Amino acid sequence: MELLEQWLPNQQWFRGIGSMNLARVGSFRFDDPDGEVGIETLLVANEGAVFLVPLTYRGSPLPGADPCLVGIMEHSFLGTRWIYDAPVDPVYASALAATILTGQPQADQYFEVDGRLQLIPESVYLHSTGTSGTGVPVINSAVPNTVGQVTTIRAGDLELSISRAPNPLERSLGQRILPATWDDQDTPVQLAAAAWI
Repeated sequence: MELLEQWLPNQQWFRGIGSMNLARVGSFRFDDPDGEVGIETLLVANEGAVFLVPLTYRGSPLPGADPCLVGIMEHSFLGTRWIYDAPVDPVYASALAATILTGQPQADQYFEVDGRLQLIPESVYLHSTGTSGTGVPVINSAVPNTVGQVTTIRAGDLELSISRAPNPLERSLGQRILPATWDDQDTPVQLAAAAWI
């Protein structure tokens, strides 16, 4: 949270929210099929507003992504990790597209207790409108563009939209969406959407 407290005030979608008093609401992860990149999405609250903060964790810098670097940290087991605002990372864009389009579930999260891994209960519940077997495009690069509180990623004929301040469901014609709920949020809100353009 310390890195986010330094990084978030500089993001256009976070400005004007008041003082920094961050609290973690929940999180979820996606798997990188190659096992190289950690993909975590945090929901954080500040002064009553909830923000979506997707992050990727890499073992080396992502070329061309310096403006989206959140920070660098040392992991006790993995070593130095470069943490990025995930929409700049094609691995994140691919995982998000697969979740929205095909309903791919979030990854299980674990913590270690006395040398044994224990499953962490889900804190955010994803309700994808995707259909298993739907084709997902190969995404080799991701160039995010943020307008207001929505970040978009264009990948060929697919456009992904990420709601930085999740809002009530607003599906447009031709869109697949990623709604979610969490404790104290029983009404689904839209985290992201995908549309063919």
